[in-house]
Amino acid sequence: MSVKTEELIAALDNLLEPGQFRDYAPNGLQVEGCPEVKRLVSGVTASQALLDAAVEWEADAILVHHGYFWKGEDACIRGIKRKRLKTLLDHDINLLAYHLPLDAHATLGNNARLGDLLGLKVTGGLEVGNPRSIGLVGELETALTAQQLTQRIATVLGREPLHIDGGPELIRTLGWCSGGAQGYIEKAVALGLDAFISGEVSEPTFHSAQENGIHYFAAGHHATERYGAKAVGEYLAEAFALEHRFIDIPNPV
Repeated sequence: MSVKTEELIAALDNLLEPGQFRDYAPNGLQVEGCPEVKRLVSGVTASQALLDAAVEWEADAILVHHGYFWKGEDACIRGIKRKRLKTLLDHDINLLAYHLPLDAHATLGNNARLGDLLGLKVTGGLEVGNPRSIGLVGELETALTAQQLTQRIATVLGREPLHIDGGPELIRTLGWCSGGAQGYIEKAVALGLDAFISGEVSEPTFHSAQENGIHYFAAGHHATERYGAKAVGEYLAEAFALEHRFIDIPNPV
């Protein structure tokens, strides 16, 4: 089966509501390819390795969380940008990218899926008063020590998180936001949570965690964002009877 590209974009826009977000890059169709899609690849970042894998599989479209044309980047088409765009255009592949909308979706988003995988019950949004909060707040069914939670994260994500020990002996309430959201630790502190999980860590994060009495877990930018694009790709495959393949390009960051 196949679907018209414009119909696929309409379905994604309806699902992810990109118009409701102020983002750092354009959401939706970033590079136009063939008019119909039969084979869809999903992945985290539109790297050359992902493009090459999509070409090998003869994909018609690629759906990613990290696309192109970020605010502040050099607009010139040269170097790796030229090579990536040439690959897409030469093979008539559509590039579909959704950044914050893919973080925030209530069931298929990066944070919703991450919470499910870690066994966290969502109780609200990290951005209080925002119905489309990027980060989430929740709780564990059974309180865990920091060591136990570290092991759970490592088992689920396949990599050992960096843990900054600053909170209580037992952890029950948590906030989390995938990717590079270490600055959101302040929101978790304001809500009185026991711990906060994100992908990356900065030098000030150490002091903030210890001085505010909260645990911080840096679980990997890539590792925490492997799940939204995959879930949306599976949703589209079922809705339109498409062939779909999630391709994970390993990234230790």
